[in-house]
Amino acid sequence: MVPTRRFWLLVAMGIPVAIVAGATGGPLLLIAYNVALVAIAWVTALMGPDPRRLAVVRTFDPVLSVRVPNKITVTIENTGAEPMQGLFRDEPPLDHQATQRETRLRVEPGRESVFQYSITPNTRGSDFFRGSFVRLDCPLGLVRKQAYLNTSQVVRVYPNVLALREFDLLKHKGKLDQIGIRKSRIKGLGTEFESLRDYAEGDDYRKIDWKATARRGKLVVRQFEQERNQPVILVVDVGRKMLADVNGVSKLDHVLDASLMLSHAAMVSGDLVGLLVYSDTVRRYVPPRKGRNQAGVIVDAIHDLTAEPLASSPQRAFSYLGRRWSRRALIVLFTEVEDEDDARNLTAGLRQALRRHLTLVVRVADPDLLRSAAGRVESEEDLFQKAASLQFVNERQKAGSLLDAGGFHSLETEPQDLAAALVSFYFQVKERSLL
Repeated sequence: MVPTRRFWLLVAMGIPVAIVAGATGGPLLLIAYNVALVAIAWVTALMGPDPRRLAVVRTFDPVLSVRVPNKITVTIENTGAEPMQGLFRDEPPLDHQATQRETRLRVEPGRESVFQYSITPNTRGSDFFRGSFVRLDCPLGLVRKQAYLNTSQVVRVYPNVLALREFDLLKHKGKLDQIGIRKSRIKGLGTEFESLRDYAEGDDYRKIDWKATARRGKLVVRQFEQERNQPVILVVDVGRKMLADVNGVSKLDHVLDASLMLSHAAMVSGDLVGLLVYSDTVRRYVPPRKGRNQAGVIVDAIHDLTAEPLASSPQRAFSYLGRRWSRRALIVLFTEVEDEDDARNLTAGLRQALRRHLTLVVRVADPDLLRSAAGRVESEEDLFQKAASLQFVNERQKAGSLLDAGGFHSLETEPQDLAAALVSFYFQVKERSLL
């Protein structure tokens, strides 16, 4: 039971009455007045609505996406025989940022009230809603009846799966360039002839069918069926170098968001996707497969990954992979190669994999570091900071050059561009039939 503003105003009104009554009868009058007021409030609370007659159902996606708003819908049904009104507040997980999780409530008997709000999880993994609170208005408006409703509910937070819906929508509309993905037409890739169609701006002149062009009197190109069932294996380093933060988020989290987008693009294109996670040893392995079920397996395998303060061994990881997968594949290695020594060691340790597979090394660039290296110098401290940043950036650039020279493809980009750059690279591989 929670007193309302009206109750406290009535309490305050008793004070002038007691003063007028004088020193002898005033205190007794005030006590009697307050006791009567409390008694009335207590009776109205007993007469008030029963919170147990509220049935609350909270709905949301089976998995939530980290660091983006996720919609939560709360349905409140009045199963009692009298109207209920008051305040309702939902209690999301502690580290989730919530918007407008409290609402004014009015529900007629047998009816429902629905409200929505959004939460933004800060970390991946499992968490839970802590329940709900309600304060229902009682007759006369002196008190509200407060109750805790046991609506606790487990929630799983994954990398940004909402971005996959945006990808599907834009792909359907042919507008993937809106999220930075440079993509050739799906038709026109591969090597197996499928059909003829009219020439369109941007088509490769080498695909023009001159005989068909002569017959039809207009340019006609051969259309090829996209090559499918090609393996793409995501190799994710979860060692100590992936603990570093970029834009307040760990490099591992940036990598997982991008890898999820790449795996989705590959599966939509009909390819097989696998996963290997390693630090000092192999942590998880998912053999390359295709289909809707495999998408769920990949997401489940990465949603609770955490970086470990251990030195990683890519040699051990690729040795493990070589014993389990021999077919040529596009291997996307998410790791950190900070200087020339790192690049030489990686190249020397993975020579066999480089001969067999098409291997892309992916690194996350730090925007703050790049800004510092390019920034103006206005003080001695700025000078030292700029010099240190330039040295670090130059070392990473040299490492990238060594990776390219050693037979790797390398990609280093800022977090916000990482997923688009990865998917663009994948489509280029498909277009050029590099697998």
